[in-house]
Amino acid sequence: MKFIVQPSTASNARITVPGDKSISHRALMLGGIAAGRSTISGFLAGEDCLATAAAMSAMGVEIAYTSATTLTIDGVGLRGLVEPSAALDLGNSGTAIRLLAGLLSGQSFAATMYGDESLSRRPMQRVITPLHQMGAQIDSNEGCPPLLVHGGRQLRGIDYTLPVASAQVKSAILLAGLYADGVTTVKEPAVTRDHTERMLGTMGVTVERDEHRISLRGAQMLSARDIQVPADLSSASFVMLAAILSRDAEVLIEGVGVNPTRTGVIDILQSMGADIVLENGRLFGEEPVADIRVRASTLHGGSIDPALVSLAIDEFPVLFVAAARAAGKTEFSGIGELRVKESDRIATMAEGLRRLGIRVDETADGAVVHCGEFQGGSVQSHGDHRVAMSLAVAGSIASGPVTVENVAAVETSFPGFVDSMAAIGLKIR
Repeated sequence: MKFIVQPSTASNARITVPGDKSISHRALMLGGIAAGRSTISGFLAGEDCLATAAAMSAMGVEIAYTSATTLTIDGVGLRGLVEPSAALDLGNSGTAIRLLAGLLSGQSFAATMYGDESLSRRPMQRVITPLHQMGAQIDSNEGCPPLLVHGGRQLRGIDYTLPVASAQVKSAILLAGLYADGVTTVKEPAVTRDHTERMLGTMGVTVERDEHRISLRGAQMLSARDIQVPADLSSASFVMLAAILSRDAEVLIEGVGVNPTRTGVIDILQSMGADIVLENGRLFGEEPVADIRVRASTLHGGSIDPALVSLAIDEFPVLFVAAARAAGKTEFSGIGELRVKESDRIATMAEGLRRLGIRVDETADGAVVHCGEFQGGSVQSHGDHRVAMSLAVAGSIASGPVTVENVAAVETSFPGFVDSMAAIGLKIR
C-alpha cells in the first residue's frame, strides 16, 4: 500500500481528528480490571487499540460497541481476569505489549504475547528488568517479543529509577504495582505522559506524585468510570504541520488533548515561529482539552531544547519536516530513543528527507536538518505510520508528485488520515 501525493496546500478549515491512542489503550485496560461498567466515548478504533480490546476480551472482559467510537466495558475487578485460550496478538502496538506485560505479571495464569514483524524487533528488556525485580517471570526472544509472562508470582513493591524516560515502562511498573505487596515507586529522569496516573486517580486509586516521582500502594481496587477520550494531539500534529506549511491557511482543530506532558510538539513549533493558539480550554475528566488554531507561518531553525524531548517523543517525524522548511538549520539532540520505535525514526526520516532534496546530517542521538525545497520523488516509510504521514504532508508542498511506500500501518493510529487531509485541501490518495 502506498500514498500518492500531488502538490497541494492546506486551506481554511474546521476539523477534528480521531481519539487519543494512549488514553484509549489505558481506558480498555483499566476499565477491564475495574469493578462495574465503564462507557468510553471518543475511542480510537485503530488497529493498535483494537488489538488491546481483543486481548482484554480474550481474558474475560465483556466489551460491547454501540458505535465505532463508543463502547462499554464490563470490568471484572482487580483479580477477575481469566487465562486466554490462545496467545495474544498485539499487532504493531508497543504500548499494548509493554503495558500488558505489567498487568499480566500480577495474574494467577500464564499468557504469551506476540506481534507483527515490526513489533517482534522492538526492545522489551527495559520493561522486563523492573518487572523481574518485582518478582515477575517473563521469557522473551533475546529481549524482544514474543513474551511469555508466567502466572502465580507474588509481586513486591520496588523503588525504581528509569534509566530512560518512558511512559510505557512507567505505566507497566505501576500496573504491576497494583498487584504487589507494599509501595511501588517510579522515578523519572524527565517528565513523561501521565495518562495512567490520571486515569488511576479517577478510578479511585491513590497515586502520590511530585515532579519526577510516582508512587502507589498495592491491592487498591478500581471503580468503573465513564471516560471521554479527547482527540489525539499526535494525529492533530499532522494537520498542524500542513497548516503551518501552507500559503495562507487558518485551521481550527477541535477537542484536542493538551495534557502538559504531551504538548512538547506545540512548544517546539512555537519556538520555531509557528502561529499556534489554544482556545476554549476545558477538561475531559482529568485530561486538559482545547481547540487548536493554527495559521500559516514562517519558521526559523535553531537548537531544540533536549528537555522537551520526552514531551514530544512521538512527534519528531513532524518536527523533522517542519525543520526542513525552517530558515537556516535545526539541531535535534537527545532523541536516541527514536532509534527503537516502529523504525529507526532518525535514520528513516533522514533517508526520506534526503530523497526529497533536503540535507540531513545524522548523529548518534540526533540530527541536523537544513532548510530546503521539497522535490518530487519516491520515499520509503519502512512501515512506520508516523513517518508515512509526515512524509505525505511534506509531499504536499513538493515541486512534483511524491509516492510514500509501505503505509498500511497508518491505520494503527490515524484511521481516515487521507480523508482528514482532503478535508483541509491536501491531495493524497
